Amino acid sequence: MKKLTVLASAILSLSAAIAQTAHMDFEKYSPTSTLVVPEHKVSRSRFPFIDVHNHQRSMSAGDLRNLEKEMDKLNMAVMVNLSGDNGSRLQNKIDNIRSTSPKRFIVFANVNFNGVGEPGWTEKAVKQLEEDVKYGANGLKVFKNLGLSVKDNTGKRVSVDDPRLDPIWAKCGELKIPVLIHTADPKPFWDPEDEHNERWLEITSHPARKRSDTDPAPWEVLIEEQHRMFKKHRRTTFIAAHFGWYPNNLPKLGKLLDEMPNVVVEFGAVIAELGRQPRMARQFFEKYQDRILFGKDSWVPEEYATYFRVLETEDEYFPYHKKYHAFWAMYGMGLPDAILKKIYYKNALRIIPNIDSSQFPD
Repeated sequence: MKKLTVLASAILSLSAAIAQTAHMDFEKYSPTSTLVVPEHKVSRSRFPFIDVHNHQRSMSAGDLRNLEKEMDKLNMAVMVNLSGDNGSRLQNKIDNIRSTSPKRFIVFANVNFNGVGEPGWTEKAVKQLEEDVKYGANGLKVFKNLGLSVKDNTGKRVSVDDPRLDPIWAKCGELKIPVLIHTADPKPFWDPEDEHNERWLEITSHPARKRSDTDPAPWEVLIEEQHRMFKKHRRTTFIAAHFGWYPNNLPKLGKLLDEMPNVVVEFGAVIAELGRQPRMARQFFEKYQDRILFGKDSWVPEEYATYFRVLETEDEYFPYHKKYHAFWAMYGMGLPDAILKKIYYKNALRIIPNIDSSQFPD
């Protein structure tokens, strides 16, 4: 009887272990690859680069010195801080840059959309932009709240192409500064939250990112608003953030770039899409090599290694750094030096004013 009890206990323990393994959470499953292929891990870019998509809320003298040390490790020559704000807050950032490290940082201004529709709002916003640029802002960053959550003085959603904003975009063209704009979010955030959704893990772990056709509008509507605005202001240079949310449909993005010669793109937070289609992505980079800028978005220095490796090497099947963005592996495009130089710094030097070009090779 004792032997039967011991045997039953062992069977129960084994069954529990099997059940636990069989029901492992997808988030926990992270198998070690057995693939043996050449590896070229890159922690520092081959050429000095300009990151056109970064966010630094505070830029005190102490912050700048610490940032410079991290930038030097990556070979980042210039950081573009898109969170410049406006008025006195922007001026404080620019003052600290000028006194501490004038060659290493560029600041973009931001528009305060509170009060759209009130008498004189448009004129006030344009005047503030002029003052910010005169003080030292070198571009305008428009966050995704425009189109998603910005409302006018009557409570109505302000579309990206709202005519009340036209003087702002026109002024940017007149001042010869680019507008880096983020509209909407990845299309799967609007799709059903089911087993077919590639971003299921992200919207499950970050439920606030889930959208719908009524929250606040269909994805296609938001993107079309942005494109109408681009086409209406052809004398203004626009930088479409995150590859315009078409990094997973490069033929479509290429068609859009052909239609809108005043638009360029940057690949902040979408390197995972490029890294899973290295042949198609390389063809796109070859064709549109003058229209692509280096952008990262979140300031996490160790994550830049993935970007460098996708751009510079021909490595196969290496891991991405953030599973909830992409559960698939990366492949390198192996871009030639001539294209890398354009992506890393030449295109940004052409498009963003007042960057010190002496920090870069010919």
